[in-house]
Amino acid sequence: MAENLNRKSWVMTQGVERTANRAMLRAVGFGDNDFKKPIIGVASAGSDVSPCNVHHDQLAEISKQRLKELGAMPMSFHTFVVTDGEAMGHEGMKASLVSRDTIADVIELDAHGHQMDALLGIGGCDKTIPGTVMGMARMNVPSVFVYGGSIAPGIYKGRKIDIVSAFEALGAYSAGRISEEERHGIEAHACPGAGACGGMYTANTMASAMEAIGIGIPGNASVPATHELRTWVQQASADALWHCVRENITPRDIMTRKAFENAIRVVMALGGSTNSVLHLLALAHEVDVDLTIDEFNHFYDTTPILTDMKPAGRYVMQDLFEVGGVQMVMKMLLDQGMLHGDCLTVTGKTVAENLKDVKVALDGQDVVHPFDAPEQDRGPIAILHGNLAEEGAVVKTCGLNEFEHTGPARVFDDEEAALTAILNDEVSKGDVVVIRYEGPKGGPGMREMLAPTAAIAGAGLSKDVALITDGRFSGGSHGMVVGHVAPEAQVGGTIALIRDGDMVTVSTKKKELSVAVDDEELARRRGEWSPKETKYPRGALWKFGQLCSSASKGAVTS
Repeated sequence: MAENLNRKSWVMTQGVERTANRAMLRAVGFGDNDFKKPIIGVASAGSDVSPCNVHHDQLAEISKQRLKELGAMPMSFHTFVVTDGEAMGHEGMKASLVSRDTIADVIELDAHGHQMDALLGIGGCDKTIPGTVMGMARMNVPSVFVYGGSIAPGIYKGRKIDIVSAFEALGAYSAGRISEEERHGIEAHACPGAGACGGMYTANTMASAMEAIGIGIPGNASVPATHELRTWVQQASADALWHCVRENITPRDIMTRKAFENAIRVVMALGGSTNSVLHLLALAHEVDVDLTIDEFNHFYDTTPILTDMKPAGRYVMQDLFEVGGVQMVMKMLLDQGMLHGDCLTVTGKTVAENLKDVKVALDGQDVVHPFDAPEQDRGPIAILHGNLAEEGAVVKTCGLNEFEHTGPARVFDDEEAALTAILNDEVSKGDVVVIRYEGPKGGPGMREMLAPTAAIAGAGLSKDVALITDGRFSGGSHGMVVGHVAPEAQVGGTIALIRDGDMVTVSTKKKELSVAVDDEELARRRGEWSPKETKYPRGALWKFGQLCSSASKGAVTS
């Protein structure tokens, strides 16, 4: 090649001393004319353990073929997935957040070990998205993220349903609100094929955030998994990556402070998942952007929710795609002066240049609302502080707008005990369910509490019972839910000291999370407290528990 685009891989492919290295590469398809071409790692989270990722390897092949046509040598390797929908509600969920950092490690090690010149990463289920981008950011070689796309809605008795419908069906069935026939019918029809969970849950939230931050091509987040445009997405992503390789545009050129602000703004406007706080903090850490948890409140206060998306609303990502997609929402925000239009993206163009020809069409549809009639006046995610959350906690307000709730604590030391109590009708209107020792260190692994929140919703109590936890929430959770409470119970945070009957206050108006117990009594209880023993004395979960930071800093291990 006339250009030296093999900026890293030459150390593995050039010179007589690399005879053995080239011999190995010949066995996987290299010929004499290929050793000076840039090696591009194609990291696929393909797996048949989940619908979110079952099609990723097919998508990877489309991009690999395009990269070969452009003059690169693509080399594919696998990351992996722990799919939350299947891990939810049992011990397996402890592996979910751990998988995010492990995916980043896999990409780092594979790319470093083989001196890859660039990376194209494909992710779908919740942690494969931030994990893939964390790994690419860590390596800081030209990189493009590609989302595998969202699942189509299921249809049952003429209505659209999805995976959260199945979780909530359990609560409704346990409360006697639906029959076994209906519960089974929802289960059988909720997931009709390939693609990530359909609502504005964590996968679609993070895919949208990555498009907004500029590391994925425009339109990438919205195109459904099985839509014919997926071929275009894969080819156009390869084209964008080739441009980044030629111009040596790297993640740190794209993932700037202003780019993170764009991502947060888009998450708020879409009614996105609370997990975005955790993952955006982790991504900022990888590129040394100074982003703190409290800064999310500015975007909460100043960004209306413009879409009527599940879990609190009616629509799924396919519906958003059909009316204009994430690009249309970004164009609306840009026109209002709410995005930084000068941020560089993987196309080599700025955000404003990418959105120049995007049309805003609000008539005849109610998936996306205008600024003068938003779905909600403020964003879906706020950060609370108080004597229960000195480092912060994350509240989801989607579907409730602002709320204040004070009630007696019902305390549980793990998710299973809380779920059993809810399903056995042992939680009453007005209660505050407290689930602790589920934080990053205490779990270890910071499980999501979709099963308990879905059971509360299914029982018709989502506006009457609050739930707080040092664990996380699925993007499918809704109601009066507060997660990421920090410091967590395992390190002696105040949540470890709450007792049944203590009065707990959650207020989005005051951004407060507190317990009505004075400092002297809390100090006395702390003197009697000791950490909970975990079940994991070795292995990946043990390592994560030892190394991870507070949730208020992204629960990162690096």
